[in-house]
Amino acid sequence: MGLFKWLYPGMRIKRWVLLCCFGIILCSMGFVLTITAVQKTSGSLLVLLGASLVAISIRKIIKSVVTVLLPEREGELVNIMYQKRYLERGPRVVAIGGGSGLAVLLHGLKEHTSNITAVVTVADDGGSSGRLRSQFNIPPPGDIRNCLVALADAEPMMSDLFQFRFQESGEFEGHNFGNLFILAMLKVTGDFEKAIKESSKILAIRGRVVPSTLKRVSLVAHHKDGTVTEGESSISKVASPIERLYLKPQGSGATEDALSAIQNADAIVIGPGSLYTSLLPNLLIEDLAGALAESPAPKIYVCNVMTQPHETDRLNAFDHVNVLVEHSRPDVLSHVIVHSGQIPQNTLKKYANEEAFPVASDAAKIRGLGYTVIESNLVASSDMIRHNSPKVSKLIMDIVADSKKARLTKERRSAAYAKSR
Repeated sequence: MGLFKWLYPGMRIKRWVLLCCFGIILCSMGFVLTITAVQKTSGSLLVLLGASLVAISIRKIIKSVVTVLLPEREGELVNIMYQKRYLERGPRVVAIGGGSGLAVLLHGLKEHTSNITAVVTVADDGGSSGRLRSQFNIPPPGDIRNCLVALADAEPMMSDLFQFRFQESGEFEGHNFGNLFILAMLKVTGDFEKAIKESSKILAIRGRVVPSTLKRVSLVAHHKDGTVTEGESSISKVASPIERLYLKPQGSGATEDALSAIQNADAIVIGPGSLYTSLLPNLLIEDLAGALAESPAPKIYVCNVMTQPHETDRLNAFDHVNVLVEHSRPDVLSHVIVHSGQIPQNTLKKYANEEAFPVASDAAKIRGLGYTVIESNLVASSDMIRHNSPKVSKLIMDIVADSKKARLTKERRSAAYAKSR
């Protein structure tokens, strides 16, 4: 029955189907005349005319369909198809983190591959996410939402809608539409992971977003002065440096999607993002850290450019790496990307007023730990200091390419050695 709907009035298909059939008939007649050697010239002309009619009709049929499916992007069809096919062949990249840092990285990665899995922390307990988490007993949706929007291939208006925050006083004040949407989708589907997948379809994201765990977890920080703080939003309010970080409850397991993505990854990226409140909540999940350690893929830590007040005060890049491995395992990393360029003095002064300062690279000490260090100017040109997403993504793709080349060389040597014996 569905086939006959193509012939309904107003579909703008029938005329081109009939023209295509007529062209096929002309081609057939032309072939007959050519083969029988009665009128070869007439036969060739009929074949040429028929083929032209078939080509025109097929083009018109495609145009009619595309005009309906992509009314505003018809002229971009070739670019869309090329981009989709190119990105489908890209490397499998897992990006681990949370907050705005991970979203910035995803903006660049999605231009190189659509095989991205963002593994996102669910320890947030502040703002709109914290209120929804407390009121509805759900994982916080805020960092998930940021990653969905970062990977979105939908129209800009849809992304703006998901990021819209209610400012008016009342019950919705401070809430983000995207957070409320994910909550509503959870109520409809009855499952948080399914709610994320359905939201991903609406935003047409390149890749997928998965929570690192589905357990209701909280961060607990032990500070050097003996203070103990619980809750991601409370940790940075204590001036004393953090000595140790824990997840509560301990023993929370990672999601199957997160573990599977890590096991099959061509590259795993940790950061950029808040060291204690965006990155470590993921690495404190034991089976996730174990999967990371066992992965043969390059494991790349993108170090922050600036320190964070009351969280990473006076820490250099070497200290950042030490904190990561001390809370997990030494082999969760293989590469470290650090900023080594200059930052305008007027911009640094603004950050100094907020007690944030550049993170010194200390590359030699990191290499002494056995890690490969890539130093580069990573800052985007703006008043806000943040990573240049395209540049960082290109460095990651270069590491993936070098790793693949080294693996192929090793396999060829092994094959040649086996053959010689």
